[in-house]
This record gives sequence, C-alpha cells and structure tokens, in this order.
Amino acid sequence: MTATDRGSFEVFRAALPEVCDGDPTRMVFTGDAAGRCEIFTWDARTARARQVTDRPGGTFHAAIDGDGHVWWFDEDEHGAGIWRYQPFAGGPDLPGLPGVPSARTHGLAVSDDGQVALAVAETGTETGTGTGTQTGPGTAAGSGGTALYTGPRGGTGRRVARLDGHADLAGISPDGGLLALGGQARSARAVTVLRADGEPCAVLSGESGALWPLGFAPDDKAGTLLLVRERDGRYLPALWQPGTDPVELPWCAFDTEITARWCPDGRALLIRQERHGRGTLHLADLDARTLTTVPTPPGTLLDAAPRPGGEVHYLWTDSAHPARARSTAGTALPPMPGAEVRLPGTGRELWTPGPDGPVHTLVTLPEPGPHRPPCVFLVHGGPADHDRDAYDGIVHSLAASGFAVARVNYRGSTGYGPAWREAFSEGVGLTQIADLASVRADLVDRGWIDGRATALWGTSWGGYLALLALGVQPELWRAGVAVKPVADCAEAFHAGTPALRALDERLFGGTPDQVPERYARSSPSHYAARVRAPLLVVAAEYDLKCPPEQVRGYLRALAAAGVPNEAMWLATGHDGYDGGDHVAVLRRAITFLARELRDRPRTAPQTPAATGRQEAGQRTRAAPASTSRPHAP
Repeated sequence: MTATDRGSFEVFRAALPEVCDGDPTRMVFTGDAAGRCEIFTWDARTARARQVTDRPGGTFHAAIDGDGHVWWFDEDEHGAGIWRYQPFAGGPDLPGLPGVPSARTHGLAVSDDGQVALAVAETGTETGTGTGTQTGPGTAAGSGGTALYTGPRGGTGRRVARLDGHADLAGISPDGGLLALGGQARSARAVTVLRADGEPCAVLSGESGALWPLGFAPDDKAGTLLLVRERDGRYLPALWQPGTDPVELPWCAFDTEITARWCPDGRALLIRQERHGRGTLHLADLDARTLTTVPTPPGTLLDAAPRPGGEVHYLWTDSAHPARARSTAGTALPPMPGAEVRLPGTGRELWTPGPDGPVHTLVTLPEPGPHRPPCVFLVHGGPADHDRDAYDGIVHSLAASGFAVARVNYRGSTGYGPAWREAFSEGVGLTQIADLASVRADLVDRGWIDGRATALWGTSWGGYLALLALGVQPELWRAGVAVKPVADCAEAFHAGTPALRALDERLFGGTPDQVPERYARSSPSHYAARVRAPLLVVAAEYDLKCPPEQVRGYLRALAAAGVPNEAMWLATGHDGYDGGDHVAVLRRAITFLARELRDRPRTAPQTPAATGRQEAGQRTRAAPASTSRPHAP
C-alpha cells in the first residue's frame, strides 16, 4: 500500500477510491465536506460513507492498508505534519510512527504484515556520503535531503536512511524487506532500492533514459519492482529484481506518457496512457506478451486500478461531465461531488502550426451572441502537465459568463511525446508564450474570438507564463490573472524547495549564479515595467513552491511602473485551500475579467515604444536554455 496525494489548487479534485487489499469492499476516498476536501471511508456492501477527517484547511493525502486501517496526513499551513491512522469502522486517531518529526511528506507505504515506511523532507548542514545514502539514527541531516523512517504500525519510528535531495517513496515489498524511492528521473540515482534496515540494495540510473519506480509486485518473494523507462522517444514498462539490471518490455511501448499498476495476480499490468488530451487503458499480459485495450468512453481517465477477478475501477470525465468513478463489473463506488451539468456553449479543437509541430488547443465557445466573444486563455501549470478533455469548473464558469476559453497544450506539455516535452528552443517560458501568441492569432484569424479582448489566467507555472506574456507581449493581452505564480525565477530558485531547484537547474542549464542571464531573460520581473494590461495577482503567504516574497517584489515593480494591479493574499500554502477561498478567488477573477474585457471599451492594448518591442524580441530569440528536464509520467 502506498499513499495517494490529493493536493491541488482546486478545493476538491476527484480521485479514485483506494481499496483495501485484504477486503476489497472497504475503500477510502476524498470527498467534499462543506467546501473542504476531507477523507471518507466507503463500505461497498452497504453503499455507505463515513467522514474520517475534519480539519480547517482540509485533508489531501490518504491511504488504506491491507488490514483496513485508514491513513491520512495531518499537516499545518506550511505543509508539515505527521501521518495518523484509525480503524476502518472508526476509533481514536493514532500517530502512524511516533517519534517521526513533523515534516513535509515524501510518501507512506505499509507492507502486508503492517510494517510502515515514511519518507519526509529533511534539512540541515551536512551532505550525504558518496552513495547518496546515510544510515543510522545518529547521522546528521543535509540540506534538501529525504529521511526514511520505518517501524511497526503505531510503534516508534526508527530513522534508517537519508538520501541527498528530493526523493519520493514509491513502495514497499509485500514482506517489507525492500523499499523503492524515486529521485530525479534523468539522474544517476533515478531509483534507489534500500533494504528494510536502510542498507543500499541498488541504485538505478536514468542517464540513458528517464526512469520512474511504480511499485513492487503483489505476493512476490523475488522483490520484483515495476518501472517506466523513456527510451528512443517511447515510454515502456520495465521490471527489476535484486541483483539484476532492469528488463525492458519493448513489445509494450507507447509514444506518449504512461503509468501502470500491477494486477492482483502479479502476471499482468494495467497501463494508462495520456495522449493528445485524452486517456486510454491497456492490459499487458506478461506471460503471453500481449496488449489488450480496455474499453472506456471517450474522454479523460484521471486514474485507474485493477481489482481481483479482472475488474477495473477507473475515474472518467470529459469536458461536459464532472469526474465519476466507474467499475467494469458494476461494483458500487463512492459518489463524486457535482451534479451532471450541461457545458455552456460548444467545445472545439484547434491544431495551430508551429516550429516544432502543431500546437493542440481545447476551445470552449459560449452561446452565440451578436459579437465575437472575449477570450480567456486558461494556462495550465507544470510545465510537465497538460490540459485534458476533462470537466473544469473554471471553464464552465467562464463560458457561462460569456467568455470563450482556450486551453493550450504548449511546447513542454505532456501527452504529446518526449520531443514535444523537451521543446524549449526559444528559452524557458519564452517558448511557451510564443505558442500562446500563435494560438491567439489563429483564433482571431478564424473569427472565433474578439482579438481586442483577450486575457490570460494561470496558476503556478501557468501564472508564471501569464505574467511573462503580459510583459513580453503587452500588445496582445488586455488583462491577466496570475494565481500563486513564479514572478522572479532567480528569487524563486533560492527560496524554493529542493525538488524545484533541481527542476530549474535542468530547465535553465544551471543555477542563477552560473547562468544569471537565462534566469533574467525568462523572469516576469525583468519585464514588469513593460506590462500595460491590468493585472490581478493571487498569492499565498505560506507558499513554498512560489514563495511570497518574490511576488511582493514583482508587485512593487508594477507599482513603480504605474501598472494597474490588484493583489489578493491567501493564508495558505501552494497546494490546496478551503472552499471559501476557492469561491472567493473564482468570483474575484471573473468579476475582474468581466470588467476589463467586457465592460470597458474594446480597444487594442497600449503598446510600448518600438525600441522596447525590438529589445524584447531580441531577448526572446537569444541563447536558448538547456532542454534537459526531469519529469514523471
């Protein structure tokens, strides 16, 4: 058993119920509780749910072990906390491993006999040994490390190992003898396998092709670990056992990202592929070496899991339907929040020619009116993510308010193959906003939208792109909304998490001290004085991924340049917030966009002097950054 992470900017993100291996009728899921995301149990025999958690900030991480104990992560506003558990039927909330310090979680796993492993973020002053692992309870922690604790459920946790840098716990073998952790997928230590006492068993490299660990085979004494490898523009499963090299399965290769789960018998895999904004399921028979498609409706598969007897549970959605948990065998699964709705207007797709291939955009047009509609570009985060044919409450609200919505899967997005994911030829951020501009021009040329009334709305990396586009392309955009954004790349690097610093180093080809011109060229703060469109910035006081001080610096730069802007501060971290905040941000943003795009006269945005435009154009084309980046399928 491994934990499920539900964290997101949305107040609630639908997730597939986690099923107890020992009793498949017992499940745990995240549900809506008065506008907050909380943990519930589900008894399939009675079709009844029970709320487990009730925390002011909501609860986003949950799991259920083989004995039916329900686990969740009890975190504070900074994201630090401890794992707790209780019996399935209810009872006292108990610490999972007493003695483990409050910290940011990097994963939970429980073996068949109740042995618990916890990985947590750890900071300090010393670094690890040459192997990247230190063992023993007395070892000093290093800055940006990952500490591993083990022990019996409810027993005292013992610190058995430490890895340099960020690593996520991917699983524990059924007998508790092996632990797998995933690091940077393209690094020399992409996967680390440890023994239960913390001693190294193997280190698997991703230098010849990115590598991700997915979990150990059930009921398997050999310690077989499932991996996904990126090789020669394809993604394929691989299997590893102690004392051997990973064995790749070339008969089971895919052209876009995949993830996989073991089937209960350990002789087949359920593979979920994301391709061009939609999802498909495939069953890989390891003995027959055959690949069979599992029938599902067209749309997006947010998650899928194999169950005993050949049953498959999957979480399905499309642009017009909120997510629903379904079973191929008709098993009663927990109901998901959100009634069936009709998406206002019409959904279309657009493929815009580009230098590295066509750019795919999901377009939602509102009900026809007397004029071409204003358009909001809803920019996804990541960058290793993509927009899907999936229901989005923000899209629904914008379309119902009379806006067209464009969701662009710019270069760097997942779901279109490794080459697309690695296409950063014009520089970090600058490549992506060039795609936004191309799609905007295509939509205007087709007469689908009003070119005098286009705006950007993005969260996290999407918020970063919104800020960058407003400064680099001020003549194109009439307004912008940036939620929890990166505003200064160098400052965010120094104040951010170890995992994000590693990502930035790969994106930019070095640290801010090594390649300062690249960080400056890609930073919204570098172009703050050129912004002309009114801007709404939503930031979080406890944000570790997009730290608040670099946002404050950007707001000061806007004020100094006389740029009209509004700021909204949330007393939260980066991932997740309660329903009140969610509704407040949504209302504030739509009111702001309605005022700037509809209520004011539609004239082209003001343009900086020609010399300023030329200078920005030169920066956009200068010295492309490194395109070697870590990512996960």
